[in-house]
Amino acid sequence: MVEPLTHRGPDAGDVWSDPDAGIALGHRRLSILDLSAEGMQPMHSRDGRYVVVFNGEIYNHSELRKELEGKGAAVAWRGHSDTETMLAAIAHWGLEAAVSRFTGMFAFALWDRRERVLHLVRDRLGEKPLYYGWVKNAFIFGSELKALRAHPAWHGEINRDALAVYARLSYIPAPHSIYRGFYKLMPGSMARVESRNVPANGGANCPGPLSARAYWSVTQIAADGVANPFRGGDAEAVEQLENILKTSVRRQMVADVPLGAFLSGGVDSSTVVALMQEQSDRPVKTFTIGFNEPWYDEAVYAKAVARHLGTEHTELYVTPKEAMAVIPKLPTLYDEPFSDSSQIPTFLVSQLARRHVTVSLSGDGGDELFAGYNHYFRGQRIWNAIGWMPHGLRSMTSVMLRLIPPHVWDGFFFALNPLLPPRIKLRHVGDKLHKLAEAITARRPEDLYMGLISLWKKPDALVLSGHEPATALTDSSQRPVLQDFLQQMMFVDTTTYLPDDILAKLDRASMAVGLEARVPLLDHRLAEFSWRLPLSMKVRNGQGKWLLRRVLYKYVPRELIERKKMGFSIPIDEWLRGPLRDWAEELLDERRLMQEGFFRHEPIREKWREHLSGHRNWQHSLWNILMFQAWFDAIEQNPASSSS
Repeated sequence: MVEPLTHRGPDAGDVWSDPDAGIALGHRRLSILDLSAEGMQPMHSRDGRYVVVFNGEIYNHSELRKELEGKGAAVAWRGHSDTETMLAAIAHWGLEAAVSRFTGMFAFALWDRRERVLHLVRDRLGEKPLYYGWVKNAFIFGSELKALRAHPAWHGEINRDALAVYARLSYIPAPHSIYRGFYKLMPGSMARVESRNVPANGGANCPGPLSARAYWSVTQIAADGVANPFRGGDAEAVEQLENILKTSVRRQMVADVPLGAFLSGGVDSSTVVALMQEQSDRPVKTFTIGFNEPWYDEAVYAKAVARHLGTEHTELYVTPKEAMAVIPKLPTLYDEPFSDSSQIPTFLVSQLARRHVTVSLSGDGGDELFAGYNHYFRGQRIWNAIGWMPHGLRSMTSVMLRLIPPHVWDGFFFALNPLLPPRIKLRHVGDKLHKLAEAITARRPEDLYMGLISLWKKPDALVLSGHEPATALTDSSQRPVLQDFLQQMMFVDTTTYLPDDILAKLDRASMAVGLEARVPLLDHRLAEFSWRLPLSMKVRNGQGKWLLRRVLYKYVPRELIERKKMGFSIPIDEWLRGPLRDWAEELLDERRLMQEGFFRHEPIREKWREHLSGHRNWQHSLWNILMFQAWFDAIEQNPASSSS
């Protein structure tokens, strides 16, 4: 089970077991802090009570060591790893009190030899993964599903309910996984497993997700933040945010190996790099992937920011052929169906960085915490424009918009493009108007938002025998009471899209090449502070991340940053009509879809025909199905080929 995770820890590996207790722990090591044998895992606490396997970093472990020493804890340190600090803290304060002090990203399993209990713990916002489940009479767990599949008693059955929510969102939100009876531990929670909890039959007969308790909750943080808002002025807020950011970045720059940062030239990554460079006595190593297609290329902006900050900048322009060469690796890389197409450039920039460093800081998290996504403003604008209308009038407007085919709309706006400034050139207008036509029929703001982010609007009708499970997106009981529509959207994204798309993508892409990716914007103190901020400090003059921008502009001129948000995307739409057409046609073959029996083939084939005609752009919906088909082909149909 450990061997398939060698890419996550290429430096060393070991296994510890206690046959009498029926427990075995295995670990692969990516050496970051304390490169000596004293940092090896599985690691035992000094008193011998605990054994731990741990993936991640505790960024404040030096401060914790000083606190332990100041409280008279009898600690004779063997080395200087954060794992040793973690064990000492747990031995001194107890598990929950220690975890509440940890600042970092982590997923760990802790065996209590005295109580004969296994504890599983995951970090607050879900930066590190933890899967678990039951096979026969054994409880198994690991950082990726490929470790669980290596168990000799493994039997995986596709979870069609999880497949339905995947069809809507492009990812599978926790606690679900693609297999029945196997789950993800929820972010910010801890669970305990005793031998009597393990069912005799295991597998599909397992009792369901573990009963985990939350030690930190976005729901509670959001509710408390809204109830107790920040009362200071703009200048005070900028100062507090800058101090929190500086501390987070400084802590995450600690490593015994070379360190750098991803840089796109956007607000988030530029802020991280600026604060790195401000606190470094040498040029920070920065990395950017570029594309020759101007619609998708941000490398020129990253280069300008790097030049201004004086970083040691490396950029790599990737050809379509090089990008498409990643596609066969995706099923094994991401380990369960995942169809955010930025998975490709994320892997490529990780691969580039790993040639030079072992740790790279990333700018993820700013959009969710500081209202940066375009769909937040699009959703608000649409609802403000149509919310007052009677539903019948909205339905009539929807019909009128759809009377004109998308390609006709495209032709009309293409003729207007020469008259428009470059920053508002319009693409795929017809598809956007037809999507708008669907959205304006929503009866509630949350229905509108669900329509905007759904790849397949009716996944239960698409997935045969699939029933979409409730999520924070579809079930209001999983959300705190937030009066503002924008806050609702941010909360849903923070609890679903952030951990299960953004952070899963970053973790798998970076770990695939043995690179540790750190996310300073997700320090939990920053998340708590952001939820206390009034929306006027996040959104001002129709633009998100207002406060974050104020910090950044102390270090980088605004003219290097102010531009339309592009995202980390690639021209999947064009590739599917060109070099990927035969590959896609084989995976979307009607007979194949019918034989495999997961999807109704008619809507898929209809979208495929419309996409090929050029009259519609269904790239995201089709990529969603293609990534499942490619995963199923590689992992389930040809498991031997997916084990490397």
